[in-house]
Amino acid sequence: MPLPAPGPMSLVPFVSVEAMMKIVLEQGIERMLIDLARYIEDDFRRWEQFDKTPRIAAHSSEGVIELMPTSDGRSYGFKYVNGHPRNFQTGRQTVTAFGVLSDVETGYPVLLTEMTILTALRTAATSALAAKHLAPKGAKVMAMIGNGAQSEFQCLAFKAICGIDTVRLYDIDPKATGKAARNLAGKGLAVVPCTSAEQAIEGAQIITTCTADKQYATILTDNMVGSGVHINAIGGDCPGKTELHRDILTRSDIFVEYSAQTRIEGEIQQLDADHPVTEIWQVLAGKNPGRRDDKQITLFDSVGFATEDFSALRYLKDLLGSGAGHQMLDLLADPDDPRDLFGMIERYGKAVAAA
Repeated sequence: MPLPAPGPMSLVPFVSVEAMMKIVLEQGIERMLIDLARYIEDDFRRWEQFDKTPRIAAHSSEGVIELMPTSDGRSYGFKYVNGHPRNFQTGRQTVTAFGVLSDVETGYPVLLTEMTILTALRTAATSALAAKHLAPKGAKVMAMIGNGAQSEFQCLAFKAICGIDTVRLYDIDPKATGKAARNLAGKGLAVVPCTSAEQAIEGAQIITTCTADKQYATILTDNMVGSGVHINAIGGDCPGKTELHRDILTRSDIFVEYSAQTRIEGEIQQLDADHPVTEIWQVLAGKNPGRRDDKQITLFDSVGFATEDFSALRYLKDLLGSGAGHQMLDLLADPDDPRDLFGMIERYGKAVAAA
């Protein structure tokens, strides 16, 4: 006697790490970055439809574990994500994540997915989307300071979305720079390994900082940053963790995702609570011009916000609808009588005994 199969409403589409890698290879990473940026921009343009709250964080001396929820009233999404800078010492990722997208009407999840890879993609897509509106016109050279797990995604996103053709790489660990240079070989970029941050920013119109240490750091000092550049600061993303000297901030026009969260976690935690910033949705919706002139220093103080993950989940769900790989996970109890959960267990026990 066969055991009872999962009920029709018990199965949820699940995208594993292996399935995500296959999707990236089938779609092509630059195409995915471009498409993700489009979804992220669409959702930023309807910013006022979303529930917004700073992410819920549990901090420790070793790192942070966070939940990032949001809803547009029709769908609800959240991401679980950690940030543990010392993990690499034991062979673990600094950042790992998974996420869920649910139907608000029923509360049932419609997608469960790995988000370690997907977060790397959406972070890079968001950075390049912002730079498309903030970077100096015709920018071709980017300094990539911090050559860890996010660096290659950033470089390829700026190539695909902003049109850069040269990346200048620097990391305090030369092995990380070598890794990034090897991974980017043959990807259509001129790759220049550098031995200092000062060397990396030479001739760069865009400077991306993406370091991991959970501390107040000064990756860029004030004298390193000249007029007319765009800074994409993505490493500072929790209280007590920054990358830029405060004087750089006071010289820059600062753009953020959600100011209530960024004032806690971003570079601007160094500034007064009323220091003026512009939320990037206002630029994307045409309410703010973004870059105004060639001498302006623009700074995207990016810490990552839940709507970006929502966009990534929405994008992935649409991909699954077009046939992208996934499996169905028996995740939800689906008794014959929704009021008889206990009886479902009893009936399963009898079926097991009879099998």
